[in-house]
Formats: sequence, C-alpha cells, structure tokens
Amino acid sequence: MAESKSKSEKKVLMICGDYMEDYEVMVPFQALLAYGVAVDAVCPDKKAGDVCRTAIHQLSTHQTYSETRGHNFTLNATFDEIDASVYDGLLLPGGRAPEYLAMNGSVLDVVRKFHSSGKPIASICHGQLILAAADCVKGRKCTAFPAVKPVLIAAGAHWVEPTDMGACVVDQNLVTGATYIGHPEFIQLFVKAIGGIISGSDKRILFLCGDFMEDYEVMVPFQSLQALGCHVDAVCPKKQQGDTCPTAVHDFEGDQTYSEKPGHDFTLTATFTGIDASSYDGLVIPGGRAPEYLALDENVITMVKSFMEAGKPVASICHGQQILSAAGVLKGKKCTAYPAVKLNVVLGGATWLEPEPINRCFTDGNLVTGAAWPGHPEFVSQFMALLGIRVSF
Repeated sequence: MAESKSKSEKKVLMICGDYMEDYEVMVPFQALLAYGVAVDAVCPDKKAGDVCRTAIHQLSTHQTYSETRGHNFTLNATFDEIDASVYDGLLLPGGRAPEYLAMNGSVLDVVRKFHSSGKPIASICHGQLILAAADCVKGRKCTAFPAVKPVLIAAGAHWVEPTDMGACVVDQNLVTGATYIGHPEFIQLFVKAIGGIISGSDKRILFLCGDFMEDYEVMVPFQSLQALGCHVDAVCPKKQQGDTCPTAVHDFEGDQTYSEKPGHDFTLTATFTGIDASSYDGLVIPGGRAPEYLALDENVITMVKSFMEAGKPVASICHGQQILSAAGVLKGKKCTAYPAVKLNVVLGGATWLEPEPINRCFTDGNLVTGAAWPGHPEFVSQFMALLGIRVSF
C-alpha cells in the first residue's frame, strides 16, 4: 500500500471509479487532507498515479441531472494493496461509478469489512448503491439522490426522503447524503464520526467570485470552510444573492497550458452591492479566468485593499493574484501563483516564490498564496492557521 505523507493520527480510505461526480470526490478528499487526515484514494484495477475521469452532474430544466466531463482525478494508492484494518473510516463518492463498483466483489468485500467493524462509512448521492449491494443498509435510516430510493428500500433500508438536495442522515456508523450540495454537513458529520473536534470556527469569510472562475478553486475551499462551521458568503459584482456564476474546469492534460471545459454553476450566497467587508474575518479569491476582468473593477479593488490594509487573512490562488497585483497590495510581499501569472506578481512589487511542485503554497504575514487547485490542502490549512481554526483528534 502506498504510504501517505501525512503524519495524521487518522487515516481514511476513499473508493473511486471512472465518472464519479467531480465535486463528490475532490471536495471531501482535499478538505480532509487540509484538516490533517490522511486519505488514500483507490480504484479497482488501477494503481497509485493512475487517473479516474470524473463527471459534472447538476440539476437543470431536464427531468434528470445533466452530465459533462470533469477534471481528471489522480489516485494516490493501489486498490490491490490496501489493508482495510489500518483505516479509521471509508468514503464513497457518487456519480456513475457506483453503478459498476456495486457489481465488484472486491469492492463489496472491503465495504463489508468496514461495516462489520463498525467504523464510520460516509456515502453520498449514488454511492449508496454500493452500500445496498454490500448488504450494509438493512434496518438503517438512509438518504440518497432520489433515484436511488427503490434500491435502498429493496435492500431493507428505512428510506429518508431528502427535504432538499443538501440533506444528510446519520444512523450508527453510516453517514449518507443526497448530493454534493450537502457536503458541509456531510464532511462535518464524518469528521465527528472519526473523532474530530473543530475549534475556532466562529469566523465569517467572504469569497470574491466571477464568471468562469475555476470550478475546484471556488467550491473546495468554500465547502471546506463551511464544513468547519464558518459562515461563508460568496459575492460577484453586478450579481445578486441566488444568481449563479458559470465555472471553468482547468486541468493538466499534456498540452502546453491547461485545458478548459465547462464546470458546475456556482450559486452566490450574498449580493455584492452593499456588502460590508468590515464584517468579515477573511477573504478568499479563487483563480480561473474571472480574475482577468475582476481586476478591472474599482469596487473589487477597494474591497481587496480594505482586507489587506486591515491585516485580515487573505487567501488567493492561481490567477487570483492578478487582482492582488492590480490592487497594489503585493509590494514587499513574498508570493506565488500559477506560473503564467509571475509577470503580474513581479510587476506588482512582490518577491516571486517558485511553485515547485505545483501544489506549494506560502504564507507571508496575513497573505496565503497558492499556484493551482492541487495545492488546496496546504492552501486551506494555511488559511485555517491564520484564522485560528483547528481540527484535533
């Protein structure tokens, strides 16, 4: 089994497959790593370093969810080498992968070992198909994506109708969720189930969003902070609470620069106009293409300056540093970013820190900067440190 680099006291297994839902694998994966939990992601017939393709599922005007291609998710352990006894919990993402994983005897054997030992199992959306196939839901209260209801009932579960797509249910060692909308509660319940205690989470965080910001770079830190109990608001100039921003999937697929595909639509939680920046304890700036035009908005510049001048924690990733540079707040700072943004950083008066490897993140005073979404665990962890938030086991 591939040894994790984490020195965490807790270790979790995640069973993956091709076309699992994009958010439903990456958000809990990177959130738990940020909290100090070691996570091994495996897939039958694949090895550490192999990738699983993901799918972007979201509800639309159609009778069921739509699907487009997501990021490529890199596995960090080998399925055939895992020893279930060394893990403290199990995670099952949703998407289409569970349809075929539920037919895999080796997968079911692993799930049964966790179930028989009473260790926490967290499963979301269609992941509950695997629980049903492993005979782990009989007599248990479960929720899931509504289409999974007939299978769970046939397997003997007590079906709990999700009042909304963010619903989660706990019954003994099982944590089940309806969709990724419920990640904040889903992840928080799982952290609690494996013995985690969250402290210092009474913080208010503001996210500065825009059209075609990077899909992971908004949702992973957004839901990771919500799962810690923070109040998190996401705003975008010229948009209101409840409006959406389309996102972009930026991935590294062998081309000279990143590829781009359509991502999820991200729902804003507050209205930009009239927002009181002074009421927030920290600011997060996602990357993607949005910063190119947000850097031209004087109201955005004023907001960013107010956070930096007040010395409040600010976390900016990838192309987000284009906004910091335009705001003139990088002078004298040590800073990294996506390599293509080096020019902005240097011209902004900062000392450039090479992101080698690409998941490196750095803290200088009140500022956390990262190069790209593979660095989210460090990015979120360093931001947590500035905010005084801690997860202990």
